[in-house]
Amino acid sequence: MFVKKIGIDLGTANTLVFVPGKGIVINEPTVVAVSVEENKVLAVGMEAKEMLGKTPETIVASRPMKDGVIADYRIIEAMLRYFINKTCGWIQFFRPEVMVGVPAGITSTERRAVIDATMNAGAKAAYIVKQPILAAIGAGIPINTPSGNMIIDIGGGTSQVAVISLGGVVAAHSVRVGGDKMDQAIANYIKNKHNLAIGEQTSEEIKITISSAIPVENEKQFEVRGRDLISGLPKTVTITTNEATEAISEEINEIFKAIKTVLSITPPELAADIIDKGMILSGGGALLKNLDVLITKVTGVPCYIADEPLLCVAKGTGIVLENLDAYKRSLKS
Repeated sequence: MFVKKIGIDLGTANTLVFVPGKGIVINEPTVVAVSVEENKVLAVGMEAKEMLGKTPETIVASRPMKDGVIADYRIIEAMLRYFINKTCGWIQFFRPEVMVGVPAGITSTERRAVIDATMNAGAKAAYIVKQPILAAIGAGIPINTPSGNMIIDIGGGTSQVAVISLGGVVAAHSVRVGGDKMDQAIANYIKNKHNLAIGEQTSEEIKITISSAIPVENEKQFEVRGRDLISGLPKTVTITTNEATEAISEEINEIFKAIKTVLSITPPELAADIIDKGMILSGGGALLKNLDVLITKVTGVPCYIADEPLLCVAKGTGIVLENLDAYKRSLKS
């Protein structure tokens, strides 16, 4: 079986690879470990993520995507080559067509960098599509109709809000706030309140396990182990749900500002459609407990979580690859 088409959701936190007919074949963290002396890629994905914060001087484990854009072009190219080869087999008879989802606010220079990196990694042709469009398609929204559809895609590095009609983005706004900034906020909160230094993997675990967008009555607790900043010794403290909610409140407010900005510049006819249909929430941030409830309360517009929100963009790449003619208007090759 020769793989001729591949869809890649190049996220700040996770990279997903979709093959038409097979579905999602790879879902791994966007982390690469490089040997400093040989300048060679040692590990990619899950294997590299386990090295974060634990490497000796000779190895650097880093995230090559920062706030939704490429921070290290050379490492992204090596990572794309790894994922393409892993999907197609290391011996390739045909170079595949590759579609990559990119943030809506990306500049033409950044877009060019993604296309070049994809072609150099072994693609025959590279297509670039904005992530909000792919997320909407993956969430099952009929984007080619003359009707307003609003998608809120909260990823690791960026939160993107877009109103889509007739296959294109009518109004959009993105903020460089996402899961990573929430993790950082939790780590800073614990540092300031409990004098405890924790790593990013621990703060991510707190966010996933106990965090909520609104304060709750039945709080969960989480035992956090880290380094005491005063004594320098290991220490354990207990964090509750409402403490985590307080820690990420500023990041949630940034996302609300983006939603309100888009609603304020949406044409009235499309705004009426959105009030009827509601907004769709996708991306890893959609899994934050009670976020849909809070958005509905703040905006007065119903908000629904897409099925499998983490996979929406990757699924969207697959649907577009299978129906290239129908989605021609949305493509940039």
